[in-house]
Amino acid sequence: MQRKDIPYKTYLTEDEMPKQWLNIKAFMPEQHDPFLNPATLKPCTREDLLPVFCGELVDQELNTTDRYIDIPQEIRDFLKLYRPSPLVRAYELEKALDTPAEIYYKFEGNNTSGSHKLNSAVAQAYYAKRQGLSSVTTETGAGQWGTALSMACGFFGLDLKVYMVKVSAQQKPHRRAVIETYGGQVIPSPSDTTQAGRKILERMPDTGGSLGCAISEAIEVATSTPNCRYVLGSVLDHVALHQSVIGLETKTALDKYGVTPDIVIGCAGGGSNLAGLIAPFMADKLLGKNNIRFIAVEPASCPSLTRGKYAYDFCDTGKTTPLARMYTLGSGFIPSANHAGGLRYHGMSPILSKLYHDGYLDEARTAEQSSVFEAAVFFARCEGTLPAPESSHAIRVAIDEALACKRTGEKKKILFGLTGTGYFDMSAYSSYLRGDMRDYVPTDADLQPGFESLPDIPHNRNL
Repeated sequence: MQRKDIPYKTYLTEDEMPKQWLNIKAFMPEQHDPFLNPATLKPCTREDLLPVFCGELVDQELNTTDRYIDIPQEIRDFLKLYRPSPLVRAYELEKALDTPAEIYYKFEGNNTSGSHKLNSAVAQAYYAKRQGLSSVTTETGAGQWGTALSMACGFFGLDLKVYMVKVSAQQKPHRRAVIETYGGQVIPSPSDTTQAGRKILERMPDTGGSLGCAISEAIEVATSTPNCRYVLGSVLDHVALHQSVIGLETKTALDKYGVTPDIVIGCAGGGSNLAGLIAPFMADKLLGKNNIRFIAVEPASCPSLTRGKYAYDFCDTGKTTPLARMYTLGSGFIPSANHAGGLRYHGMSPILSKLYHDGYLDEARTAEQSSVFEAAVFFARCEGTLPAPESSHAIRVAIDEALACKRTGEKKKILFGLTGTGYFDMSAYSSYLRGDMRDYVPTDADLQPGFESLPDIPHNRNL
């Protein structure tokens, strides 16, 4: 196909936007293991989850049969404020790399939150409002989720309390300002405002925090505050469901030009972006309709898929949540404070963990942050967009794959997700450009305390 046949940017019409979410679980030949009640070690029931999450979100979390779930009109109307997002053919990047590969990326940074997180934030805020709640709590790492949820809560008139990983709050003070502009309250975590936070500070007074710490605090407040629930921006199945709009739009746009990618690449922290991007392509692979190679890219400093254990673990540091079977570094793992991006969570989405364990998610790679920022700067100078550090993990591997094609002469079609912009990450960019960015790769000894924090239950004893 000639260059002129594929524009730099492809936008769908409003009528072409998804009217249903895709539920990848309903396509999987075998479901991931259920959440366990830590008190009984029996599968969590709907009633177990209702004190923490909104009722309709619990129903979506437990739904393993409906392949498609209707998107309510009110959510679709909100999505139209910033969607559809563009699918971009990276011609300038291809030229700079002198590669025969075709490179495409789905750009999710064209909203004020700067990322894909708004896709689930609007859904979760909508269901909270419809349930009659007055407030919600959450955690945020790099700040994209907190920003997105503050926008959604501001729109639907909900109070919001955001526990932000302390080191991120220190590195990104302007994220806090944006969250507060939309009405959210930000508390650096761990804090002295909760019992969970105080316990963590007693044990590690100088810690920069983690998503696991922040989750513990947010859940404690949600379950002790009347008319309040907790909402989560990644990891859980209903979040992957909401993010499927990314992949559905992408596939519709590529189908216009008869393009099926050979490789799909996404950054992976908790897994929401990767799960959303690959959803329809993975569904087709599970149905035997394609043989796409899927690659997850995670930071070398927080390598849950590549060096974690496939085990039941708590989703938070305070060990208050149900147990999820996932690739995990242990809920006690605290990532390096020098890590300049997000992707700091100790575990991985149970859906992605299962797909990886069973071989459908083909590969997981790590990238050190200096290499990630090298790719980010190269991409920015070619394509013009300043990418978020999280997205730049995917850019790193997309460049590596395109250079491999240059060596072999293969004309592969490479797709990756550009989940956000880097304008709140300039201190990290400055560190890289000054030459004082330092990579950190945990040793096996560094990881061991996290593994020792795994719950001592029958499921885990043969690991």
